[in-house]
Amino acid sequence: MTLFILIGILAGSDGIGKIYFDDYQKAQSIGVVALCYILFMGGLSVDFNEIKPVITKGTILATVGVALTAVITGGMSYFFLDLPLSESMLLGAIVSSTDAAAVFSVLRSKDISLRGDLKPLLEFESGANDPMAVLMTVALISFISSSTTNFVDLGVIFTKQMVLGLGFGVAIGLGAVKLINRIRFEYSGLYVVLSLAIVMLAYSLPAILGGSGFASVYICALVMAKSKFIYKRMLTKFHDGIAWFCQVLMFVILGLLAFIKEVANVWSEGLIVAAILMFVARPIAVAISLMPFKAKLNEIILISWVGLRGAAPIVLATFPLIANVNGSHEIFNIVFFVVLISVFLQGTTIPLIAKLLKLDAPFENELNSPFEFDDIETDKKLVKLQVMPNSQSVNKEIREIKLPKDTIITMYRRDDSYQIPSGTTVIQACDILYIMSKKEYECSLKEIFEKGCKKQN
Repeated sequence: MTLFILIGILAGSDGIGKIYFDDYQKAQSIGVVALCYILFMGGLSVDFNEIKPVITKGTILATVGVALTAVITGGMSYFFLDLPLSESMLLGAIVSSTDAAAVFSVLRSKDISLRGDLKPLLEFESGANDPMAVLMTVALISFISSSTTNFVDLGVIFTKQMVLGLGFGVAIGLGAVKLINRIRFEYSGLYVVLSLAIVMLAYSLPAILGGSGFASVYICALVMAKSKFIYKRMLTKFHDGIAWFCQVLMFVILGLLAFIKEVANVWSEGLIVAAILMFVARPIAVAISLMPFKAKLNEIILISWVGLRGAAPIVLATFPLIANVNGSHEIFNIVFFVVLISVFLQGTTIPLIAKLLKLDAPFENELNSPFEFDDIETDKKLVKLQVMPNSQSVNKEIREIKLPKDTIITMYRRDDSYQIPSGTTVIQACDILYIMSKKEYECSLKEIFEKGCKKQN
């Protein structure tokens, strides 16, 4: 992540590349599209079994936490910086949310494993809180730009964006699942094209009507993640690659967009805002948001520190530039400086902080299944089970085990390698079995192979 920002900066007009780029409209357009696909992947990759315990926490952090961060940052910026109150609050709104691209990049690329439900909580929050920041930013720009806008109008704008975003997200997500399962393309690659179009549809429809396209995209992805549809594994892997490409593209373009001399002119203001955000606003917002859940102090500190700011705030900072809001250039430069501080300071020290707080966990590199099976229109299911040490199947050949009718062990994993079994294969404790069977036989298979041993991932 930091590498690609540096590449963009070095390639820019103030770097060795001398590429002059100051088209904020184009940068915003590219950034919006990129954020859509990053948010979509964030939602599509959600494991509901993991996030179910943290949905309430994550939702509060993504709404109340973001609002509190914006208010505290904006209020303290007004006190310490030479900015009008409206512009200070706009600055607070722009940097209020954690960046999904940055959080996913750090938590998934540095082999970081955290104790308990911290990792799913942080990933869910980062994917869910961007829409809140966008809503506040757009609403404040409308408030600043229109002399007739009052707080009632602000509330109407906010409510309209949220309602339309959530409504369209659910509707398009459900419709997308039905469409993918019903349509029959001759080539499987066309489902990828269809999924790309679904993302843009989820953003554009509510956006045209004044709703939040970002909220719609994320909710659409969550609905699809919870549903079954053909080629789900393939499409998830494809969008994972697209999300990484979008992250790289965003960081490089936004690096090009920055003029280092201008950013350097606001270094003191940037340091003040970064300090407020990292050491005051975010920790207070997290502590208040998690107060009903009686979170431990070390968990609050870690969640606060993983409040990374990345490309999303810089994209949001182009909104007031295009709207010709007073002080928008200064706001953009401050935001860019804050992002640099967050990426270099917070992003590189998360493993160390987690270790110091005793919240790190051994990283388990789980091997992915080498194949997938779509069970949409069949009574068959691919079941993944682990053989327990006290199971009746241990040390028996497969042909000696009484499996349910129409059941076959298609593959097994032993010592981190996959093998194809035969009838004479001897089952050993802690083997991972991939069994094709009828859905109603799953409980019977668990009785045969699973008996009270701790599972490995």
